[in-house]
Amino acid sequence: MDSLDAQPEMSSGSLDKKNKGVPPTMGIISMEPLNKQVMQQSYANELPLEDSAHGFYGTMMNVLGNVCGFFGATPFCCCCPNPYKRVDQGFVGLVSRFGKFYKSVDPGLVKVNPLSESLRRVDVKIQITEIPKQAIMTKDNVYVHIDSVIYWHIVNPYQATFGITDVRKALIERTQTTLRHTLGSRVLQDCIENREAIASEVLEIIEEPASLWGVKIESILIKDIQFSNSLQESLSSAAQAQRIGRSKVIAAQAEVDAAKLMRQAAELLNIPAAMQIRYLETMSAMAKGPGTKTIFMPYSPDGVHSRSGIGAPTFSNEIINSEEPSMSKETFQAYTVDSASG
Repeated sequence: MDSLDAQPEMSSGSLDKKNKGVPPTMGIISMEPLNKQVMQQSYANELPLEDSAHGFYGTMMNVLGNVCGFFGATPFCCCCPNPYKRVDQGFVGLVSRFGKFYKSVDPGLVKVNPLSESLRRVDVKIQITEIPKQAIMTKDNVYVHIDSVIYWHIVNPYQATFGITDVRKALIERTQTTLRHTLGSRVLQDCIENREAIASEVLEIIEEPASLWGVKIESILIKDIQFSNSLQESLSSAAQAQRIGRSKVIAAQAEVDAAKLMRQAAELLNIPAAMQIRYLETMSAMAKGPGTKTIFMPYSPDGVHSRSGIGAPTFSNEIINSEEPSMSKETFQAYTVDSASG
């Protein structure tokens, strides 16, 4: 502990020199500089507009508006409107003079003539629009309910504002119609398995009209496909029947494999060495039984093998009481086993 406390503290200058050659990614926190390519692009543009086109009235309103704006810009003037308007990040300002568009401005503080000009803010961020759920009949006459969502953003603020009444409603209607046409040409199984392909097909169809509205479609997602209760029961029963069929096939194949293995095992047990092993296992199993018993067994397992032929050795009363001349009493040896004593 004393050695740790005795270490000298490093000054900020020495730390800067030490970390001078270390890349930013090696530190605990890395700060990436802002990249203009990923920031909001500039939509600032101004069209030439002649004041003489509005005549004396237009010139007078401009002058009065500038005067009112001059007094309204002061913090203590409450009777005159403030000519400065704010445009937030992610929006674009469209300035019109006497109802005619002539300038688009980027986010920031914008000066607008309070009597002759108006400012409209347009959202250019990526927007998420829920497509209302609709019932669609597939090619095999099955009704399904589709729930989808569309990601889009405005790339031409002028066209999206002055070229169409409601761009959001137009996108929803166009997407619903395209989904109804696309899903109606496919069977139910295809609709369930190929959601991504269907969404890509719908995207390709609505991209062209959306570009005319000043909108770019980023993606379309099919969130859910819902069925009626009766259709769900039939689909689940069909899937269950398929699973049962596959399980029966697997069980039958397992039985065939087991039969092959048993046949191979029987062929292996036919040899004398296997017979001797089974002979010893049988003797061990008989000795483990309860009570005291007397077991008559040959001097060697070969005697049982020669008497029983092919197969497992058999120890029964028929073999023990056999009076065949080839199997005399001297052939067997009696063992008394007391299972209780171990």
